[in-house]
Amino acid sequence: MKVIEHINNSTDTQFSYEIIPPLRGKGIKIIIDMIEDLKKFNPPFIDVTSHSSSAQKFQNGQTVLKRKRPGTISICGIIQNRFNIDTVAHLVCNGFTKEETEDALIELSFLGITNILAISGDGNPKKIIQAGKSINKNSLELIHQIKNLSKGDYLHEIANSSTIDMCMGVGCYPEQHAFSSDFDQEIDLLKRKIAAGASYAVTQMFFDNSKYFAFVDRCRKENITIPIIPGIKILDKPRQIDILPKLFNIELPDELHSEALENIEHIQEIGTRWAIKQSEELINAGVPVIHYYLMNNTSCMLNILNHLHK
Repeated sequence: MKVIEHINNSTDTQFSYEIIPPLRGKGIKIIIDMIEDLKKFNPPFIDVTSHSSSAQKFQNGQTVLKRKRPGTISICGIIQNRFNIDTVAHLVCNGFTKEETEDALIELSFLGITNILAISGDGNPKKIIQAGKSINKNSLELIHQIKNLSKGDYLHEIANSSTIDMCMGVGCYPEQHAFSSDFDQEIDLLKRKIAAGASYAVTQMFFDNSKYFAFVDRCRKENITIPIIPGIKILDKPRQIDILPKLFNIELPDELHSEALENIEHIQEIGTRWAIKQSEELINAGVPVIHYYLMNNTSCMLNILNHLHK
């Protein structure tokens, strides 16, 4: 089922999750164990992130481009076909050619996966583009490529090919985008993505619900009517107090920041309570889905789910 169908078919707030593939060379057991934990709470869908290649220097001095976390497609296939939970595969522009993107979409469609989150990707990874290959310069171009496949428009003619119809989500930013200081421009870009085929949006993580509500209100005034799913991160490690604001260009509320610093040894309990508070407020506001960025750790998430399902 497509994400937009999950949203339209439910009257209650649902909970979805985002996981990341294990590091290169690691097994999939950690993912299987996580899904076993989460499936008891009937998640409508689970996102699996994608990572572009980056330069890795070896002891012999050789530098090679490798993906640090491969396996997005295979993980999506396992979750969807072994656990019968719909998956959302992340597709990024940075570090991938259009040809690689098309191949990924063909594989995902073959596995019965019909949901994509189309994003630019972080940073500026090095990518050697071979002659005759091309890239999507941004997520808007990526959306257009995905939409073209729904009309059977492949990069090169494929005999007896079928159309590939994907439900597309996009990212959005209640707080200032790390690579853009023009909020009006970001709103206009979101409109263009919707016109190109995006069905819903998922926000960057935030810890202040008022910023989410203000962002949604502004979008509605701009006639943006698609579902805007709030993204929540559980503060569960001391280093995240400083790293998350810098990495994602977000702010921790003073109350959370002070309590976390003063009781650093209880960071997981503090982060869990804060996420519960955020979740309850969002549920009371009637949001269709709350999306949790898990970073492959379900311990705090399970405490939150047990609380919310009382």
